[in-house]
Amino acid sequence: MATKKKAYHPPILTAYLPPESETPEYIMGESGVQGFGRKAFYVAQISCREARKVILEKHYSHRFVNNSYVHLGVFLDGAWVGVLQFGYALNPARAGKIVKDTHQGEYLELNRMWLDDSAPRNSESQAISYSIKFIKRACPTVAWIQSFADERCGGLGVVYQASNFLYIGYHLTSFYELDGETYHEMLLTAYKKSGQRGEILRREFHRAEKKTFRQFRYIYFIKTDWKKRLNFKILPYPKRE
Repeated sequence: MATKKKAYHPPILTAYLPPESETPEYIMGESGVQGFGRKAFYVAQISCREARKVILEKHYSHRFVNNSYVHLGVFLDGAWVGVLQFGYALNPARAGKIVKDTHQGEYLELNRMWLDDSAPRNSESQAISYSIKFIKRACPTVAWIQSFADERCGGLGVVYQASNFLYIGYHLTSFYELDGETYHEMLLTAYKKSGQRGEILRREFHRAEKKTFRQFRYIYFIKTDWKKRLNFKILPYPKRE
């Protein structure tokens, strides 16, 4: 039996015709909006299975986020060159502490993004911009989006800066390296959800090497009037020292 679509999820993936003009527009299918963009560059819904396969193979983490529910492919001249996945935050209960009175379905986190090296410069920021256009129509209850730039990959969040996200600070996260694999510190305590990877880390913890990095938090308000609910101070963008 198919799982009933939640009210704040995007329309069900259906067939659509790619855009034929260079004027950015919404891409429609039988169930509703399926994407946004123009002939040379657009984003459109893909299946969860397809998105996960690409992220496992191509994303630096080689891990997908289980609770992502917006899966978008990035298409350049008709060729599939990237994936973006949006969903819940790692700790959904904290959303209201970031932006006051935020409830489930009123925010998204950009969980994963990968674009092929063949994509031209600025393709990432354009993909984010078009994804936001899609989300605005496909998920009208969503008021804001957050994402993180990971220092362990050398990132400060330049792509989010180029996409006009607001920077609201960073927090420190520890990772453990063991036998060529990287493990998030959360796996040490999340017994019910950590699975086999958590078991390995806890069992072999004495051999693991701990490394701590900054996670730079960015936020974008789709509904601009929600900006006044932000519980964080807006800060200057971080730059390389």
